[in-house]
Amino acid sequence: MSSESTQVCCAMSVMDSPVGSDFKRRIEEISGESVLKCYQCGECTAGCPVAFAMDIAPNQILRMAQLGLENEALSSSAIWLCAGCETCATRCPKGAALSKVMDACRQIAIERGIKPREPNVLKFHDEFLKGVKRFGRCHELSLTACYKMRTRDFFSDVLAGIQMFLKGKLAILPSIIKGRKEVRELFPARESGKGAKKRHRRG
Repeated sequence: MSSESTQVCCAMSVMDSPVGSDFKRRIEEISGESVLKCYQCGECTAGCPVAFAMDIAPNQILRMAQLGLENEALSSSAIWLCAGCETCATRCPKGAALSKVMDACRQIAIERGIKPREPNVLKFHDEFLKGVKRFGRCHELSLTACYKMRTRDFFSDVLAGIQMFLKGKLAILPSIIKGRKEVRELFPARESGKGAKKRHRRG
């Protein structure tokens, strides 16, 4: 997003946003966070460890949610680069968990078929969830192998991987946990919900 567009976004009032914006309402439905809590103090952006890599500052994503600027927010790289570390919620004077809003934006972008600005992040998310469904928890070695196969990036961090393996950080076999069946049963409901949304869009 250009600096000029960012300035326009800052200058706009929440009163200028579409009344009852569907985008705003959907974010709040998914995240449980009221986007109107934010008064743009910038504490979240000041503390965010990955803000330097984002095309839009974290607080500006919340501003866009307030203003109903759906396309601008959902097409950004910022929503995919959020690490979910909750530094934003810790620093926020209003206790707003921006990471939940970022996660909601990712979900909405997927629902609406918007191509992610950071496709490898989405691939990682997909493989992580597949692993949780299969084993009941993350198995780092299989996650890494599947992710590498999908991205075709086999050698960028191979030395770090070897060091982690030698230090016992990457188990060869996944651990077996209790309740795997219950964890697996969470996925059909989620997947059927996504299928219903796709059918609704086609209709």
